[in-house]
Amino acid sequence: MKRIKVFVVEDSIFMRNVISDIINSDPQLQVIDTARDGEEALSKLDYLQPDVITLDIEMPRMDGLSVLKQIMKRKPKPVIMLSALTKEGAIYTLKALEYGAVDYISKPSGNISLDLHTIKDEIISKIKMAASANLSKLKIKSINIEPCELADNVVAMGASTGGPQALTYILASLPQSIPPILIVQHMPEGFTRLFAERLDRLCKFRVKEAEEGDYISKELALIAPGGFHMTVSKTGRIILDRTPPIHGVRPAVDPTMTSVARSYRSRAIGVLLTGMGRDGAYGMRKIKEHGGVTIAQDEKTSVVFGMPKAAIEEGC
Repeated sequence: MKRIKVFVVEDSIFMRNVISDIINSDPQLQVIDTARDGEEALSKLDYLQPDVITLDIEMPRMDGLSVLKQIMKRKPKPVIMLSALTKEGAIYTLKALEYGAVDYISKPSGNISLDLHTIKDEIISKIKMAASANLSKLKIKSINIEPCELADNVVAMGASTGGPQALTYILASLPQSIPPILIVQHMPEGFTRLFAERLDRLCKFRVKEAEEGDYISKELALIAPGGFHMTVSKTGRIILDRTPPIHGVRPAVDPTMTSVARSYRSRAIGVLLTGMGRDGAYGMRKIKEHGGVTIAQDEKTSVVFGMPKAAIEEGC
């Protein structure tokens, strides 16, 4: 079996070694080289042919964002960003996703994370996913959205890998007069609020991170906060909970879509966008069973055709 070739770019020699050890522990992965800063990384890319690059955001001489821009301009490759789980790290990570990074991994304890092994499975699975990503669709330029009547409806949207780009494109294209929109994007705590604030600046309607008790309303999009599942009651109020992750994630799309189907029946619209796994397929089926409308992103525009494919295969 051909192994996935990984290029590790990280300024800390300790972290380079730990990341490399984690990657090499999987028989399907192989670290082919490392770099201690951005300039070294770009010089090595002149002759290396990695399948995936892991890229630290904070580095001397040339930071990760600058390196990412150069990679996507000169020799596009699937890039996974590594950042500290801080407000500043979240801001830079969201920018990296806009610049073309496939995904991101949050270091659990800052730039030097002695406990990086606790997210070993996440690192390995995201590298494997990135190796199969549809890189040409990271910068969404043309998505055909069929017109449909949205008056008095409630829209539930779900996305994972590639979702920030797709959601930004779609939401920024909508007019001010929209029905209530509930959004679940697989993101950790801290990231979702910053993502909502950015969308709020770009959209003609209000976008905010959902809070317990919020009322859904027209001209408002609510994003499920990281670390919480989000549902909506029949009275139109947001309910947040920390029940166990579903499909390994929290927030998950299925609880939101299921609650929208139950509360709004034929007035529910489910939209499932790019992402890895099966989250959302069950919720889409419930929306369809209750007479609602279901929409899935197609393969040619999806960065990862996993979640929409699962819904399509279930006939919903």
